[in-house]
Amino acid sequence: MAQFFSLHPEQPQARLIRQAAEIIRGGGLVAFPTDSAYALGGLTGDASLLERIRRIRGVDDRHHFTLLCRDLSEISTYARVDNTQYRLLKATTPGPYTFILEGTRELPRRLLHPKRKTIGLRVPEHAVVSALLAELDEPMLSSTLLLPDEDLPLTDPEEIRDRLEKQVDLVIEAGFCGPEATTVIDLTGGGPTLVRAGRGDLAPFGIEED
Repeated sequence: MAQFFSLHPEQPQARLIRQAAEIIRGGGLVAFPTDSAYALGGLTGDASLLERIRRIRGVDDRHHFTLLCRDLSEISTYARVDNTQYRLLKATTPGPYTFILEGTRELPRRLLHPKRKTIGLRVPEHAVVSALLAELDEPMLSSTLLLPDEDLPLTDPEEIRDRLEKQVDLVIEAGFCGPEATTVIDLTGGGPTLVRAGRGDLAPFGIEED
């Protein structure tokens, strides 16, 4: 049965953040709000957690997972970032963007795309997520909470608990969380390439949406 925490969206209670971090450190799978949609997440090094997310999402090993990082220095630990990429990241983080980048050896191979050796990385702009990452003192593995055969991510924490109460360990509620997922930008080619249009503005990348 999933636990349910209600946190203040701007000043999350430290006690509940500590408890949430303890659940995550114990291998727990958490559903939580971000600056875009709700996400599923947990420890990056937990192989069984990866499979739990895949089962809920109905995705295979070619699905790009995302590391939620506190800042750009953490991103550069887990991805290869050149000067041009860094300038783009600096101009658009924190924010509702996920960037596809080439992973470094710091990452377990199972987290990387099996052929491209890439990973999604992002720095969210959400007080609850920032507090949780600070308490954990490491990135979180995450994926948008989009269920199979549905067009939009789940947004209601009560519905998330009802539908996933036996599949996740904790649901965090922290006020309204919209249905738009992040904008996904691939930075591994010669320039930014749009993978998915979402909440993030495309203007900083010189991309026009079709």
